[in-house]
Amino acid sequence: MSSVSRRCFVLSMATLALLAGCARFEPPHVRVEEYDGRHIKVACVGDSITYGAGVEDRDQNNYPKQLSGLLSSTFEVRNFGRSGATLARNGDLPYWKTEEFKDVNAWVPDVVILKLGTNDTKPQNWKGNAAFEADLDAMLDHFQNLKNKPKTKIWVCLPVPVYGDQWGINSRTLEDGVIPVIMDVCQKRKIPVIDLNDALTGHPEMFPDKIHPNAAGAKLMALTVFQAIRP
Repeated sequence: MSSVSRRCFVLSMATLALLAGCARFEPPHVRVEEYDGRHIKVACVGDSITYGAGVEDRDQNNYPKQLSGLLSSTFEVRNFGRSGATLARNGDLPYWKTEEFKDVNAWVPDVVILKLGTNDTKPQNWKGNAAFEADLDAMLDHFQNLKNKPKTKIWVCLPVPVYGDQWGINSRTLEDGVIPVIMDVCQKRKIPVIDLNDALTGHPEMFPDKIHPNAAGAKLMALTVFQAIRP
């Protein structure tokens, strides 16, 4: 599917919230007034791209850190990225079994920005669209069932582009498997999508190793996420 088609899909998902009969669709932005003046906890869940592998001065320039700088002091953003992690429960490093997964659950976030799927494209991890769909559904169920008030809100990211196949990560599985499944599941569940793939398409200079964005790429990711969740 082309980036233009994906962009139309993401925009249509945002407008669904305004249509009659779709009251249960996630609001397009975080509503600060729902949190009674307390800090709003934003968890960035993902793999090495979320963690900031390959980003210059990672501690200051990873995308969750840059997102924190864009949001007001009302928000607390934490990075729960784990290098090599898969969405797949039977992958070579399932996010489900990481310390970051335990930590994010203990924190009970108000907002989850879910960005997994790049490592799922590796041949040893990819078991087909149906298996990936089941794992994504399970992850969404998990975060939606956290004991939190108001209910934890979730945005799912389409993974950034793969500019060159490396370490088993490949663009074909990303484009033909991961992205269509995410779009289909989110459409069915009325969960908003953040298209990081489209946002970073056309910027190979931001990917020194063809897979991981540099600090400039992380900034573009942060800006794209900010536009989606900002109050």
